[in-house]
Amino acid sequence: MAKAAKIFLKIPLTTQTLDVYLVRNSILEALKSNMPFFSGTLLDIGCGQMPYRSLIMDQGKVTKYIGLDLEANNLYNSSVADLLWDGNKIPLPDASIDCAMATEVFEHCPDLHIVLEEINRVLKPGGILFFTVPFLWPLHDVPYDEYRYTPFALNRCLQNAKFRNIQLKALGGWDASIAQMLGLWAKRRQMSAFKRKAVGVIAKPIIKYLIRKDIKPVEFTESTMITGIQGVAVK
Repeated sequence: MAKAAKIFLKIPLTTQTLDVYLVRNSILEALKSNMPFFSGTLLDIGCGQMPYRSLIMDQGKVTKYIGLDLEANNLYNSSVADLLWDGNKIPLPDASIDCAMATEVFEHCPDLHIVLEEINRVLKPGGILFFTVPFLWPLHDVPYDEYRYTPFALNRCLQNAKFRNIQLKALGGWDASIAQMLGLWAKRRQMSAFKRKAVGVIAKPIIKYLIRKDIKPVEFTESTMITGIQGVAVK
């Protein structure tokens, strides 16, 4: 298994993974639950190093996997991508792909409406878009961290881009949110190496317990707390 895939697909809960364990496993769980709807040609928007490519291709329903990334990606070697774009125009014909995915990408788009309209353009009628976005997460990829979306904003953006059958779900609830913040604090707050090691040992079983007890909200109501959102929409 390639290193890029391993750090997204094979993550044990250790004192070294307290900050990313929950979020990466939540995304993986969401992806796996929607993979049965993927088929034909799939476009991975903001693909990075395409850590999910083998997982998706191994299911046998996706016959062509296209990785799309920005021409100047500071985080990953853009040469890994199959296609490059400027963030405004996807270099594909209208109605040329069967499904699309974008994991943790939309929060980085200055003009999400343009991106969604482009995805809608290249999708075939009835094509599926799957995506995830963070809600409870630190500033990252600075200065290209643009938004934290609520489900209501996402629903409106998708409707404006002519998507239908929109389904939005929470990636985690209150307990998961506390677990995520505790993991981030233990791993990323400034502290001595000695203190971090001790904090990690103490935090690990608490995080494990909170994740086990978490109940994902089924509705987005007043005072609902979420870690992130997964979504599916149809052209």
